[in-house]
Amino acid sequence: MNRLLPALALTVLGLLQGCGGGSGGSPQTAPPPPTTPPPSTGTSGLDARPANATCVAWPRPSAGSDISLSRFTTLTFTMPVALLQAPNDSTRWYVVQQNGIVRQFTGPNPTSASTFIDISDRSSEVLGGSEAGLLGMAFHPNYPTDGRVFLSYTHNDPWVIRLASFTSSDGGATLNRASESILLTIDKPFDNHNGGNIAFGPDGYLYLGTGDGGGGGDRHGDRGNGQRLTTMLGKMLRIDVNGATPYAIPPTNPFASNARCPAAGRASSECPEIYAYGFRNPWRWSFDRDNGDLWVGDVGQADIEEVDVVTLGGNYGWRCREGAHDFNSPGTPGCSTATLIDPVAEYNHTLGIAVTGGYVYRGSQNTSLLGRYLFGDFGSGRIWAWIAESAQQPREPTQLLDTNLSIASFGQGNDGELYVVDYAGTLQRINFSSVVGVDTAPRQLSATGCVSATDPKQPASGLIPYAINAPFWSDGVEKDRWMALPDGQGITIGTDGDWAFPNGTVLMKNFRVGTRLIETRLFMRHPDGVWGGFSYEWNAEQTQATLLEGGATRDLGGGRSWIFPSEGQCLDCHTQAAGRSLGLETAQLNRSFTYPQTNRSANELTTLNHIGLLTPAIADASTQAALPDPSGTTGTLTERARAYLHTNCSQCHRPGTSVPTNMDLRYTTSLIATNACNATPRSGDLGLGTNARLIAPGSSANSLVAYRMNRRDSGGMPPLASTTVDTAGVSLISQWIDSLTSCQ
Repeated sequence: MNRLLPALALTVLGLLQGCGGGSGGSPQTAPPPPTTPPPSTGTSGLDARPANATCVAWPRPSAGSDISLSRFTTLTFTMPVALLQAPNDSTRWYVVQQNGIVRQFTGPNPTSASTFIDISDRSSEVLGGSEAGLLGMAFHPNYPTDGRVFLSYTHNDPWVIRLASFTSSDGGATLNRASESILLTIDKPFDNHNGGNIAFGPDGYLYLGTGDGGGGGDRHGDRGNGQRLTTMLGKMLRIDVNGATPYAIPPTNPFASNARCPAAGRASSECPEIYAYGFRNPWRWSFDRDNGDLWVGDVGQADIEEVDVVTLGGNYGWRCREGAHDFNSPGTPGCSTATLIDPVAEYNHTLGIAVTGGYVYRGSQNTSLLGRYLFGDFGSGRIWAWIAESAQQPREPTQLLDTNLSIASFGQGNDGELYVVDYAGTLQRINFSSVVGVDTAPRQLSATGCVSATDPKQPASGLIPYAINAPFWSDGVEKDRWMALPDGQGITIGTDGDWAFPNGTVLMKNFRVGTRLIETRLFMRHPDGVWGGFSYEWNAEQTQATLLEGGATRDLGGGRSWIFPSEGQCLDCHTQAAGRSLGLETAQLNRSFTYPQTNRSANELTTLNHIGLLTPAIADASTQAALPDPSGTTGTLTERARAYLHTNCSQCHRPGTSVPTNMDLRYTTSLIATNACNATPRSGDLGLGTNARLIAPGSSANSLVAYRMNRRDSGGMPPLASTTVDTAGVSLISQWIDSLTSCQ
């Protein structure tokens, strides 16, 4: 799972953490175990432990330095800042030069390049290291049927950023300078921090990334524009170039109901063009062509360069924070109350001085970097991949190559292959080494040893099925679960009832809609003790599932989508503090289950104890606590609400996690000890006003916990891997909050 636990996402989870307590006016201690004893406490569902010779965790994959560069063409260019192709034409390439000229050539071995358009008299490119000039280009998605080509550039009379469209009058050979139609103008105080990259998103809207306006490098020159919602500087903007003249506002933009913003901004009322904010200088960004994720490289100030995965309405911190670190920002509005999203990746200035955003690789070369985000640094020439391999270093990228290039940009061909744009004038193709050796995950689920080799829909014989009392919310799909332990190894039960698994363990889960399998997910403890997740996507024929690296979003039909988490996102939820193996704890498995191997219904604790897996042994399951099913009828309202939040949120909200809150959502924590009841939000109220509380006893309408559960934007809960609100869960938590009369 991609690393999406920026400050906003962490805070979002934190706001849900403290929802424990009783109902009505009863004392708000931790909820007691349900009084109904678990069924089938004396009979084992399995006669013996199955042998497991095949489903054992493989060595942890490692990307290594498996890329190289080769010269794409012998042509050289002047200050190139972008390389792209037009839709529906993979023969021609376009090179955007900062000096105001777009050059074009055909094929990988051209002898010359021609001028597509020259606006050097309009785009102010100041020599001597200026960031001004022609900075971005995008073809309309329906090009050439819709012949508009969009350019982003700066102009100095006074300093402005312009977004304009041009058309051709000679069949697409060149753009007509006289056809310019200026869509958007943004005033700015200085020549630097322009951003300037433009691209159409998968939603068909045009996006523009803008810098904060600059200011000579001092800490106050930008006047906190990244946090000011009354200016278009320091933002990711989104407009509809098809809806009106000069443009319409997409209806889902955060401030879509407001009038279009003037070039100079305004004193009040947010700019409706804003998609996300809190940027310093977003230099090169892109959409993942497979799942639509928006990846942004945001250039830092004094110490930190960052990469963000940007979501609608998100605040990415500048100048309250530089990367994931507090920044000295006197006068910047809202820092003390803002909900901020930390980067997914960052590095300090010992490794580079100016990040250059890149692309998620979706080409056809055989590489373990398929589905990984690649990016670079303009100053050091290093190229990295974002691979979340360690929870101890959650934002550290993996270096792939150290070059002597001034990496101004990356390019992506229509075929998904990637290129490096060297500001000195050359273009380089990225070559990936083939996947080799035993250190990589099997490409096919049938080769993992965890399913039948002849029918991968069936588990291998060594797997033990299980179910849990309080299921996780997974956008309403059905799930089947199994565990596979190395022969001779067992489960250690902690004093808190959480279970620890030995190296080599594999936990397998199938996700399905009815009988249709969507995903099989393997979460395993590698031989070195590090946990990792792997997603396998099922084909339409239901005959095979293929490893899907880097995550993706798929359309299931009927207006329903499914998110395949990336490896980093797996560790975001499967936290170290929660023991990684979520759901596998005594109170969750103290229940009856029908084992398909024997067709017997029996208590899971009794069964696992009978086959010798549990240490210490549990001789009598009736003496153990059991969580109620949140959607069931067993247990009080308080117990069911607490079980829901324990399952869905406590993995990130308990002592020992990196979440920047002090809340504790575990089932056994009393309401007052969660530090959420009647607590004022520390990271913004999302418009609920001065009466907003994390948990407002008696008022779910004023409780951010319930409010965020009912959203699926940057302020929503959970902050990743879900596109559908759990309406039953929202109702349960709201009823519980409304029933509270105090925090005691």
